[in-house]
Amino acid sequence: MRTLLLNLLFIGYLGVSIASGQGSTETPPWAKESQEHKDQRLAWWRHDRFGMFIHWGLYAVSARHEWVQQIEQRSTEEYKDKYFNIFDPDLYNPKEWAAYAKEAGMKYIVLTARHHEGFSLWDTKVSDYKAPNTPAKRDLLKPFVEACREAGLKVGFYYSLIDWHHPDFKVDGTHALRNKKEARESNSKRDMSKYRQFMKDQITELLTNYGKIDLLFYDFSYPGPDGKGHDDWDSEGILKLTRKLQPEIIVNDRLDLNDTDWGWDYKTPEQFMPSKWPEVNGKRVPWETCQTFSGSWGYHRDENTWKSTNQLIAMLIEVVSKGGNLLLNVGPTARGYFDDRATDRLAGMGKWMKYNSRSIYGCTAAPEAFKKPDNCFLTYNPDTKRLYVHLLQWPFKTLYLPDYKGKVKYAQFLHDGSEIKYTSRSSAASGAHTTATAGENDLIVDLPVVKPNVEIPVIELILE
Repeated sequence: MRTLLLNLLFIGYLGVSIASGQGSTETPPWAKESQEHKDQRLAWWRHDRFGMFIHWGLYAVSARHEWVQQIEQRSTEEYKDKYFNIFDPDLYNPKEWAAYAKEAGMKYIVLTARHHEGFSLWDTKVSDYKAPNTPAKRDLLKPFVEACREAGLKVGFYYSLIDWHHPDFKVDGTHALRNKKEARESNSKRDMSKYRQFMKDQITELLTNYGKIDLLFYDFSYPGPDGKGHDDWDSEGILKLTRKLQPEIIVNDRLDLNDTDWGWDYKTPEQFMPSKWPEVNGKRVPWETCQTFSGSWGYHRDENTWKSTNQLIAMLIEVVSKGGNLLLNVGPTARGYFDDRATDRLAGMGKWMKYNSRSIYGCTAAPEAFKKPDNCFLTYNPDTKRLYVHLLQWPFKTLYLPDYKGKVKYAQFLHDGSEIKYTSRSSAASGAHTTATAGENDLIVDLPVVKPNVEIPVIELILE
């Protein structure tokens, strides 16, 4: 993952797509699908809203960013010699990982089967650069998949289109050896057709050896004079293979097929919060933002810009209030466990979700008829017809709900189900002192002076 580049691509994509008439490319026969079937494929994902991302590989040994090989411009030999025979995750227990995710309220996990360094966590038959050949001496994906299924969590794989290790992957502007003249000159001997076949062989392994896989996160395309796009990957061929092997799988938008309406299932703003529900050609589309606890995806021992539990809960709420999903990342240590900063945040989110998850699962943006009060986010469950008001900042005694008169049947705190009284300006008996700031159709909610012992309190409104 590289945040700045992906943000620019995402923002540029939104701007270009509206102007260029996305979806004009003819749909190939294998990709044709009814909207009803697509909605069915995405139904679980749209309902669950909250997942865990896990970035884990050799870079965990360095403990200073998952792009350490690229940042420090290390050769494959130097990088492998230093970390490959050191990687020994003796404390790896994927059942613990699944338990942390489940307790936090997450419903699915996406693990980096292979990141840009080219190291595979499974026993791939087409490369020696894999976990079973390290001191780990085993396939690390198999127990992960089993642990997720045992915990009732959906399973996702992340697969890098980039590979700084493979001898046929041509050196480009993002490669670890981009500034080495001899590496650039070696491109004449590198054969991307062999690399494309290598990717397809690995994808076939991932999608046939581990049972049903629910989600595949490809990462990432960067088309241009010194980059790589859909022709370099054979993106159409990759997606065709993916759909053939796992027809119900959900696939993200990083194969550089954004000029089609069949080459992706959802948009992926990274480390970036859209100002509103993302649209393509004026139509709202499924989306998920992937975010980190701190400034790194892989384990970074000395990185200290960790978000607070309150920030993370507010992030989750805001994403759902705009119709999206949150994929929140953990970078396990080289020994295979989550460090205490991550487990602390996960526990805090789990404590809030235990009592307030009804405002997240199955929810989406509120109907336009309901305006957002100051310092609040709204989510809405279209099945139960309930509206959730998330109080980011605790008001003093009174909350005004603009133009809600006649729309609400009952109000309660979500965390304990306790009744909240409310009135309207026209029916208020307290006179001008309490109603002077309320509009004619506003509801005036009576709140306790002291904030409940909840990180972000939620009011559940049962609508008329």
